[in-house]
Formats: sequence, C-alpha cells, structure tokens
Amino acid sequence: MTTDSPVAPDPREVEQITANLDAVRTRIEAAATACGRDPGEIRLLPVTKTVPALRLRAAFAAGVTQMGENKVQEAKGKHEEMSDLDIHWAIIGHLQTNKAKDVAAFASEFQALDSLHLAQALDRRLQAAGRSLDVYVQINSSGEESKFGLPPHEVAGFLAQLPACSSLRVRGLMTLAAHTPDQERVRECFRLMRRLRDAGLEAGTVGDGLLSMGMSGDFELAIAEGATCVRVGTAIFGARPVPPAVI
Repeated sequence: MTTDSPVAPDPREVEQITANLDAVRTRIEAAATACGRDPGEIRLLPVTKTVPALRLRAAFAAGVTQMGENKVQEAKGKHEEMSDLDIHWAIIGHLQTNKAKDVAAFASEFQALDSLHLAQALDRRLQAAGRSLDVYVQINSSGEESKFGLPPHEVAGFLAQLPACSSLRVRGLMTLAAHTPDQERVRECFRLMRRLRDAGLEAGTVGDGLLSMGMSGDFELAIAEGATCVRVGTAIFGARPVPPAVI
C-alpha cells in the first residue's frame, strides 16, 4: 500500500513569503531600535487564519515553524494535513470550553485564556494526555464589547488562581488593542498591558512576563510599549478573502 506524498510548494510562493517575512522583520528591527530595545527579544508569530495548507507548506519552506490560528477547528485540520512537518501551533482566538480537548491534543501554545472554567477544562484534558501547555491570559484592554478577554480589574485575582492548574505554564498576557486610527488610543491599550504585566511580575503570578500584542497594522506601536510577541498575518500572507455577501 502506498500513500500520496505531500504536494511540493510553489517556489514562487516560497520566494514571495520569504520577501514578506524579511520586510516584516526589518520593520520589527527598526521599531525595536527606535526605542532602544533588542530586536532579538521580539518573537514574530505568523497568523495563518484562512491560509490554505499548501501555502503554509510554502511558508514552512520559507522558515516559518510557528503558526498562529484563531479557530481551533481550522488549526486542527491543518495540523493533521501537515503532520509531516514540525510546526509549533498557537491558538490565538477565543475558545469554547467544549473545544479544550482539541487544544490539549496538539497545540503548543494558547494565547486566549480568559476564564477559570476554561483553565480548569484545559488542565483536566492536559493532565489526562500527560501534556502541558504554554498559555497567555487575554485582557480586554480597550473595553470594547466586541472583544474577548478579562476586564483589567479582574486580572490580578485570575492570575492568582492559575497555579492550581498545574499543566498550564503561564507565559504572560495577550491583547487586541482598540481598532482605531487614533494612535494614542492604541498606545494606551498597550501601556495598560505593560502595567498589568509589571504588577503580575511583582506578585509572581505572570510567569515570564511576556506580552503578546500588536498585529500587522499596529505592531510598531506595540513594540514601543513593550511587546515581546507580535502576531502578523496580512503583512506576510496578504489580505484575507472577503466572505461573499449574504443576499
């Protein structure tokens, strides 16, 4: 019995993604240098939402070994389709408790932890699988109702409860800043995150004190305010397809 070999990525795709990655890394280096930071302390997490597996094979060939997905079902499918590749999968979108088993099964990282109920569900699944998981606690730094995450005033109490979930390794905090052209408003979201992180470090509850914040449109501002992980999708893979209008 023979199995089909994975389709080789298009060299032109590899070349284009490589060029885009180089451009993003140049922007990261410039932003870090401008505020006196070491560019090497900032991790680039490519966001692969809606990007098909064949194109992700091109990204892997371009050197991408970490991929961030918003939806666990999409990540699970890609993980299975690309099981021959050594990829670190990070789930960065809101997770319903009934999907905890999927994250526990294959993800290396979860950046959207926002409830004790979810933390406990993940911990149970991870304990059963004999695994552990890096997690970031998601904060609603903008106060927008459309965004998930803990309100800032609940963060300290939530972090204090997480050591009971021994399979979760708290690495830091994550946020999506306000969606606005007002750069000062965006910066204030990132400054709030830094203050919450610093308080967590002082209390010994926020692990490594990492800050995942900043996307294609605002990651330079995030770096200026202390980001250690930036989540970039469209600047690497191009604009996402627009869903068809419902008639």
